[in-house]
Formats: sequence, structure tokens, C-alpha cells
Amino acid sequence: MTAPAPSLELDDRPRTLKRELGLPALIAYGLTSMGVLSVVSVYGPATQISDGHLPAAYVAAIVIMLFTAHSYGRMAAHVPITGGAYAYVTRGFGPATGFLTGWVMLLDYLFLPMVNFLLFGLYFNSLFTSVPSWVGTLLCILVVTVFSIIGVNWIKRMNSVVIVASVLVIVAFLVLAVMNAPHVDVAAIAKPLSLGDGGLLPILAAAAIVAFAFLGFDGVATLSEETKDPRRKVPKGIVLATLFAGLGYLAFAIAGSLIAPDWTKLQNLDAAGTELMQHAGGDVLMVIFVIVNTAGIVLCGTAAQMSVSRVLFAMGRDGILPPVLARLHRRFRTPYVAALLVSAIALVALFITLDQAVYMINFGALIAFAMVNLATIKVLFFDMRLRRGWGLVRHLLMPIVGFVSIAWLWTSLAPFTYVLGGTWLAIGVVIYLVRRKRNGGPLALQIDDASTEAMPTLQYQD
Repeated sequence: MTAPAPSLELDDRPRTLKRELGLPALIAYGLTSMGVLSVVSVYGPATQISDGHLPAAYVAAIVIMLFTAHSYGRMAAHVPITGGAYAYVTRGFGPATGFLTGWVMLLDYLFLPMVNFLLFGLYFNSLFTSVPSWVGTLLCILVVTVFSIIGVNWIKRMNSVVIVASVLVIVAFLVLAVMNAPHVDVAAIAKPLSLGDGGLLPILAAAAIVAFAFLGFDGVATLSEETKDPRRKVPKGIVLATLFAGLGYLAFAIAGSLIAPDWTKLQNLDAAGTELMQHAGGDVLMVIFVIVNTAGIVLCGTAAQMSVSRVLFAMGRDGILPPVLARLHRRFRTPYVAALLVSAIALVALFITLDQAVYMINFGALIAFAMVNLATIKVLFFDMRLRRGWGLVRHLLMPIVGFVSIAWLWTSLAPFTYVLGGTWLAIGVVIYLVRRKRNGGPLALQIDDASTEAMPTLQYQD
């Protein structure tokens, strides 16, 4: 019998990056990854679904997401590999399950740019009411396509400026909303935090859509090699970033319910942010918000477009998709040809609504979150036998609660989501079986620089 390979201590691994980041930097990165203004993008649809009880939906989402964030943190501490859900699921259940998890996650990559394009069209229409929103959506697709192809080195610097401006806009809104609200008392604050006439189901249905605002907290795990004492600080960074973002979203939702207590009077729910800003700070705050938000949408859309184009290009090069992208790359000597394919796919945004795009993103994201909870149980509780002390709670009971709650949210998605998502998953199964037969072995799907060739584990005392 071959002796098991010794566990690889983190400090013994080859270092390529300096360990300079502390806990505050990790939290800041997590908050940035989730997006400062993402709460605004889903405010209208989620308020409608919850029947005016959006703060209650955020409370539910925060609790549910914290359990999943805990599972990500535990895996980041004990299994320091990049790739997020795809890599963790592969580590726990093998390449087939990992591939299908990664394949479903691609829905996030494909639909995330569409959310930005749709939002741009809505806010463009709010500034130029005579121009249909689809014109703004198409304009944003064209601009982002050009940026994705030619490359824009100033995006990182502009991102920092937009993030600071976004924070200032949100803070101004919170202050002005409280100052100018018709009624600010315990009853006005407590009402949207309570269950409405529909009970818990509308709250959970809205929580399923606001889960979109939490996407990105797992990005903290990718900074493990640049963090001081990552085994302890990275898990804390993931959980605290999720908690702080959730509290910020909750504060915005409460302020929105104060400044616009009757949500049915909002004229355009998909672009509710402009009306909320106008109610709170007049035309000046509204215009500033639209300018900052549209700039952020273009930058975010460009980053998402470039990311998904590279994923599709890598898949074509590695034989997971038809290798037409690789042939185009060899002929034109540019990897950005895939960006044109992404733009063609993004034209679907002209025929769908904002909430439909968010639902499709959450279809893949919630499956990934659920699988990470299961992988935590499989790897840490069963494989590594981390059961002493709080191990039973942290590596079994909490992931079980996380899995059940995420599964519950997943069942609250719109019916069409399961049809399209199920079709996408079936295509993934066919691709996996065909390519596996041709390759004569398991098929890998590389996402976010994930590497499953060597998957070390860390043994240390919590």
C-alpha cells in the first residue's frame, strides 16, 4: 500500500507573492468585489416580489449567506487552492461533479454582462426619456465590445474613482433619506422588516433575487498567497465582508422604504434607484447618481465581458467547446475574438428583463454555493476528520444549514429559470461525456486560474 502524501504546510510552499495584506484589506477587497451599487440594481424587482418588505428579505439573505461564507472560509483555510466553488467541489467529489458545477457557474459569466447592459439602458432612458431603453442597452454593448477588444489600461484607476464616488453617493442618500422621509419612527422602520400578508414565501422569493448582490465575497480566497496568516485572516475576511455588505444593503433598503414608503408609486421599478435618489436629494443627487452609476456599469460590463471572453477562449483552446476560437486566435493573433462572440450572446439582453437576467445568474450561483457547503462536509468532516472541539458544528452542522437554506432559496427562482438552466446543464453533461470519451479520461474546466493538478491540504489547530 502506498503511503499517503504528507500534508503541505502553507509556509513551506514556494512563494511568488509578498504577504502584505491584512484583515482590513481583505474586507475591502470583498466589499469591492460585491459591488457598492449592486443593492440599487435589484431594489425595484425585489421590492415588488417581497410586496414592500425588502429589508426583511435582506435579513433572510444575510443569515443564509453567512452560513455559506463560513463554508468558503473553512475551505479556504484548510484547502488553499484557487478556483472557488469549481475547485472545492472537484476536490470533494471529483472532476465530473466539479466540471458540471463549473459549467453551471458559466451562466454567471454569460448573464452578468447582460445585467450591466440592461441597467445602462434603463438609466440612459431615465436621462433621455424619448429614447427607448433598448437603444441604450445596444449602445452599451457596442462600447464595451470596443473596450474589450482594444484593451483599456485605465480601467483599474477608473474603478477606484467610481467606487469612491459610489460610496459617497450611497452615504449621501442614506443621510438625506432619513432627513427628508415623511415619517421616521419605530413603526416606519419595523414595518418593512416584518412579514407581510403573504407570509414568508414572498420574503424568500425576494431573498433569492437579492442574493445577486452578494456575489463576489468568495473572491477574498484568491488573495491567500498575499495575506499575512491567511489560514485565519482569509476566513474572517470572507465572513466579515459578507456581513458588512449585508448590513450596508439592509441600511439602503430601510432608507428606501422610508423615503418611498409606498413602492407601488414608483414609476419604473427596474430603474428605481433614480426615483429614490430624486425623492431623497432632488434632481442634483439623481443626476450625480445616474452619471456615477452608468460609468460604473460600463466599467463593470467591460471587466465582465473581458473575463467571460477569456473563459470561452480558454475552453475553445482546450477542446471543451468547438475549437473555432483557437483557430481564429491563430489566424488573427488576438485572444479578443472571443469578445465578439460574447457580444453576440449579449444581444439576448435586448429581449429579456432585468429580473430574468438576475434569476439566471442566481441559478448558477446558488448551485455553486450549495455544492461548496456539501464539499465542506465531505472534505473537512469526512476526509480530513476535523471533528474535535467545534469541528462537529463548523464542518457538519453549519454547512448542512447553509446547504438547506441555499436549496430553499434556489426553489424560489422563477419557473423559466429551471427550464433554461436545466437545458444548459444538460448541454454540459453531453459535452463532458463526449469530450471525456475522446480524451480517454476526466475533463478539466479551468475557471479563474483554477488548478486541480495539485490540491494541498493544511493541518493546523483551530
